[in-house]
Amino acid sequence: MTFLEGFSVLDLASVGPAARASRILADFGMQIIKVAPVAAKGSKQVDPVFHAYGAGRGTRRLRVDLKSDAGRDVIQRLAAKVDVVIESYRPGVAARLGVGYAELAARNPKLVYCSTSGYGQDGPAAQWVGHDINYLAMSGFLACSGRDAAGRPAMPGATVADGAGGGMQAAMSILAALLRRDRNGEGAYLDVAITDGMLNLMSLYLDQYLATGEDTQPGSGILTGKYAWYGVYTTSDGKHLSVGAIEAHFFRNLCRLLDLEAFAAHQYDADKQDDMRTAFAQRFLTRRRDEWVALLAGADTCVAPVLSIPEVTAHPQLRARNAFMQADHPQHGTFEQLGPILAGSERRQPPHRVTPSSTTDTDAILGEAGFPAQQIAELRAAGCIE
Repeated sequence: MTFLEGFSVLDLASVGPAARASRILADFGMQIIKVAPVAAKGSKQVDPVFHAYGAGRGTRRLRVDLKSDAGRDVIQRLAAKVDVVIESYRPGVAARLGVGYAELAARNPKLVYCSTSGYGQDGPAAQWVGHDINYLAMSGFLACSGRDAAGRPAMPGATVADGAGGGMQAAMSILAALLRRDRNGEGAYLDVAITDGMLNLMSLYLDQYLATGEDTQPGSGILTGKYAWYGVYTTSDGKHLSVGAIEAHFFRNLCRLLDLEAFAAHQYDADKQDDMRTAFAQRFLTRRRDEWVALLAGADTCVAPVLSIPEVTAHPQLRARNAFMQADHPQHGTFEQLGPILAGSERRQPPHRVTPSSTTDTDAILGEAGFPAQQIAELRAAGCIE
């Protein structure tokens, strides 16, 4: 089901949260027009905007020189035809380039314009550059995470800030703005800060501190390792299990199946946690990971395997849910990629044709926007588009 079919996005961003937002919107049916700079003369450098195995689904592409007056005019005219513009320049840069909200909304008052940045469009850190780990650090996420052997916050295993803090927040905000526009016809400017989005993900601990003054650190709470029944354990084959038996009946089931029922009446007893953790660790070392999964996962114990990336792609649950789809590339051949996986997106799709990073849809995009063929040829000859 393509809930958002008929809506269009002009994506001026490159990578990071804006690219994640575009992919989400594309998977729900929006048509994405991805803009990249024109390639430097003689350059053979791979362009990260277009070069990605998973990129391009529901996306068309063009290259524009935004430093030229004609290139800026191209973007302004395209923005007059679309529903959404997404950009991820440093705060103030889009306006200096002539493609900021004020310039584009003057031509399209119903436009939903989304700026994504690390720390927001204003404030003392607005001009700071950063990447995923920096936003995790600023939001308290790293401070609440586990520690490495040297006692430092452990490196995260996923780009949580770009994906959830930024990309999902941007997509959700865009949808909310489009719903409001449906009611009153008004466009919107959206200031999406990745760090703000991470604050929402950290709300449980932030609200706790603001209300009670109680800080959250590794090992201080249920979700950060205080109790033996919420954590990760090693199995006899060197693999790992996640255990999250918070509810009392799940905990009792776990104790029974581990033959450790002596702990069943002591779930929250502080003086029992070290002994319980040691007993759990020793017991889990007596079998292979998948043997424990077969015994525990379906028995109401809140146990699941810690899967590697290859294991994730082969797991029967995810295969049954059509989480992966086929794609074809003229140079790289046939491969798989993560398919549309959010609720309401169409999971069963024909193979996606991935086009080379050098390929654009410029003529078709500009032709549909009303540019005569002669003007398109002149813009290309002048180096304003590719």
